[in-house]
Amino acid sequence: ERERERAVAEGTAFLDSYEAVADADEGDSAVFSVLGHKADLLVLHFRPTLDHLSTAERRFEGTALAEYTERANSYVSVTEVSGYVSDEYFESGASETPREGGEAAEHEDQIDEGLRRYIEGKLKPEIPDDEYVSFYPMSKRRGEEHNWYDLPFEERAELMSGHGDVGREFAGKIEQVIASSVGFDEFEWGVTLFGSDPADIKDIVYEMRFDEASSKYGEFGDFYVGRRFPPSDLGDFLAGDPVPS
Repeated sequence: ERERERAVAEGTAFLDSYEAVADADEGDSAVFSVLGHKADLLVLHFRPTLDHLSTAERRFEGTALAEYTERANSYVSVTEVSGYVSDEYFESGASETPREGGEAAEHEDQIDEGLRRYIEGKLKPEIPDDEYVSFYPMSKRRGEEHNWYDLPFEERAELMSGHGDVGREFAGKIEQVIASSVGFDEFEWGVTLFGSDPADIKDIVYEMRFDEASSKYGEFGDFYVGRRFPPSDLGDFLAGDPVPS
């Protein structure tokens, strides 16, 4: 019993300390209970550098809880701003800018501010308060018949624009973080979807399967779905009680 209490206490303290990041620029963390056989816990870290992530790993390994866990999987990726999306944003801003000097300058300031917020949101995302999460890795197909990287840029941009249109239909229901893992992990991107209703997560993935960017050129890894709970509920979770409590 003492050993169990120590493991729960140290595990809770670790998760608490990483969720309680005072400065938004230093990142965000969250813990989820995973449904299915692939894992029990999913711990998600957003941090400014790979060194920060490495520190988080080592600190967890030093807890008593780590002695009773096995890491089923892990995934490392880096947030980015897609070239397809950012070019489209610049073009739309330029086409709407009035010619008159004062108005043009004011409108350009609005575009610049909107672009700044958009880029910051992509590069420094926050973990939303939504209860459910789905994570999956994906790559673009490089087969003999369909090879994404053989397509001209303009065609790839058009396909991704249509792909984005499907995603925008779920605005307000789903928040997504797409991070590049080229050179870091087995797939090329890691996709994390957040929502308050798990049916919305299912629906957006289903609808995107019909989009050509996915149907012809998408390859997917394992999916993980979980429900968020506060670190203070770790003891209840390990005891088999419902969480969040």
